[in-house]
Amino acid sequence: MKYKILPVSIIYINENMINQRLDNFMHSRFKNIPKSMIYRIIRTGKIRINKKRISPHYKLKIGDMLRIPPIRLSYYSKNTFFPLEHATVLLNSILYEDNDLLIINKPSGIAVHGGSGLNFGVIEYFRKLRPLDKFLELVHRIDRETSGVLILAKKRVSLTFLHEQLREKKIKKEYIALVHGAWPFQIKKITEPLLKTKLHNKQRKVLVDSIGKPSQTYFTIKKRFSSSTLLSIVPKTGRTHQIRVHTAHIGHPILFDKRYGENSLDNNIKNKTNINRLLLHSSVIHFIHPKNGKEICIKAPLDSDFKMILNTII
Repeated sequence: MKYKILPVSIIYINENMINQRLDNFMHSRFKNIPKSMIYRIIRTGKIRINKKRISPHYKLKIGDMLRIPPIRLSYYSKNTFFPLEHATVLLNSILYEDNDLLIINKPSGIAVHGGSGLNFGVIEYFRKLRPLDKFLELVHRIDRETSGVLILAKKRVSLTFLHEQLREKKIKKEYIALVHGAWPFQIKKITEPLLKTKLHNKQRKVLVDSIGKPSQTYFTIKKRFSSSTLLSIVPKTGRTHQIRVHTAHIGHPILFDKRYGENSLDNNIKNKTNINRLLLHSSVIHFIHPKNGKEICIKAPLDSDFKMILNTII
């Protein structure tokens, strides 16, 4: 691990930054800095707004002058380069773009943001590829291993509008997954509560637990194969790893799920193909456009690996 010192930053708050809490602004702008460090430098007065100490909950106003002190940042040198092949893939993955939104078909294997030893995720790539876009933020997230629709906002007002739709459950997402075994016809909904945990190796894992958060996932069988089932899935809540945990809980994990799946079952499939990506894909998203108020439906086609699996299984 290496270290570098970020120099003093002076940021003048513009209309794309206003109404954010200071702590949230810092988290989104400096994703590789631990939250504990951000709160510490705010609490000790090292971060100043208009030359004054400020609380983490302060909401930024247009014209505010934000001073950020030098920050010592750790990083992994092997991941500091900018992988051009990923940049090319992401540029070719754009499904829709206008002045407010950028929507892509995220490939499996690319994280939505940097962290945990990764300097580049989708948002960092596009910020580097689109330097003239002064504002670019993730509207929502999907797992690194999951492919499919991902929305980025190009304006603060668009981000706020879509976040409100998410809170009010007005954004509808549909997924496609290939699960092991014959999915029971009678199981059309799973409502098991989900609880986030951290294992001894610091890996995050989500468990079904009565003290967890309420969760709802709806399932429709699209096609049955001899040893697997293709499902259409609509999550009504947006819990971490929700679909993966719910399917695994009833004994039908998603193929090639390294965290919640069954290695013995996956190995039988690997013997026939060289593909081992998680077979979960965010295929459709419905939302109201923040500018014109029209209902938008974006569809993301399956990638070649997912299609190949479907074409080769019996």
